[in-house]
Parts: sequence; C-alpha cells; structure tokens
Amino acid sequence: MTAVPDRTRELFVGPAPDRPKTAAGEVLVVPSHWALLPPGDAGLTRRVKAAGPTWTVREKRGRKMFSRGLWAPAATIEAIRAELEVERADPKWAERLASGRRRREAAQSVYAEDFLAAVVAFLDFAPVHRALGEAMAQAVTAHAVPVGSGTVARTQRIPIERRAEAAVIAWLRHQTTGYDTMKVPRIKGMRREIRRALAEQSRRVLDGYRRGIAVDPERCVLRRALRPAP
Repeated sequence: MTAVPDRTRELFVGPAPDRPKTAAGEVLVVPSHWALLPPGDAGLTRRVKAAGPTWTVREKRGRKMFSRGLWAPAATIEAIRAELEVERADPKWAERLASGRRRREAAQSVYAEDFLAAVVAFLDFAPVHRALGEAMAQAVTAHAVPVGSGTVARTQRIPIERRAEAAVIAWLRHQTTGYDTMKVPRIKGMRREIRRALAEQSRRVLDGYRRGIAVDPERCVLRRALRPAP
C-alpha cells in the first residue's frame, strides 16, 4: 500500500473502502483527514471536485462503471455543504432550478425531433413501407434519446446521421435477433464479430424495405418487434 500526495485522482474500488487502487492495481491509502462523499448530490460533488484535490472511486460491473463516491478533505466537504444549504434555502434557488429544467427539456425536445428525422432519413423506406418506417423510427428514438439511456444517441463525438444509423442497428440487434440470449464464447473479438455479422443481416433486412419488396405482415420481423409486449 502506498501513501501519496494529496492530488486529484480517478481510482477504483480496492481491498477496503479507504484503500482504493489505481488502474495499474496499486493500492493507495486515503489521507487520514479526508472523508468519503457518497454519490447522489451532483451539485455538492461538482463543487467539491472543483475545490480539489479529490479521489473519485469507481467500480466496474460488466460493461458499466458505477460511482462509489468521492474522497476529499473533510473540512472542504463540510464547508461546501454548509454553503449549499444556505443557497438552497433561498427561494431564488428553486426558481433557478425550474428555469434550468425548462431549458433542458426544451433542448431535449428539439434534439428528439432532429434525431427522429435522422432515423427516418437513414431508414429511407419505400412509400409502401413508409408508415412502418415512421413507426420504427419512433420506437428507436424513444429508446435511444432519453437522457441517461447510455446509448450512442447521447454521444456528441459523431454526427447525428451516424448516431441514427448506429441506434437503428442496435435496436434491430436487440429486437429482431437472438443476440440478448446468445451465449458468446469467451474468445477475444468473438462478440465483435457476432455483432458485425448481425449488423450486416439487419442491413439486408432494411434494404428490402427500401426497395419496396412486398412482405407478409404476419412474417414481418419489424412489425413483430413493434408489437407491444404481452
């Protein structure tokens, strides 16, 4: 175990709550005058981080990363908590929160409309399947766009057109294939290869609807996927 200078770090759960470890596996000792700020109060966490130094502790479960709190000087946490309590007792605080919420909701509504249009454009179904394409676009958007969904639709690193394409392919993988129940061998690259093959399969399905090929409604995989769960 190593004691280190008080500087900001991104760490992982270690052998004990006050013994987090680095990505390389080195176990560190939390300074004795620090305290753990549990996750849950985003405003307090942001201010404590800004005041620095802090150690953020995370735990990886499967493919997801979960916050396990923030270590920081106890005096810093308590001072900022006291400041926030005074601010939050002021009626203007609630007004600012409501105003910010309205702005975020308006921005989210605009983005949802833009994303829906991008999905419709990517699907580009022939007129005979247009209604089906619009219903599918609505389903994909409803799944992918909500804040906190963790889908590719929430990333800003790629253009919205590519986000729409990736969201459609992901929706098809989960809704029209056996991917979710598939047992994938623990071989490096195997899951990636399976996802690539399923993506190509989905693209072939979409191509038929783009070309206007007639599809028996009872055998249509897209219509089945859009049916409400029993």
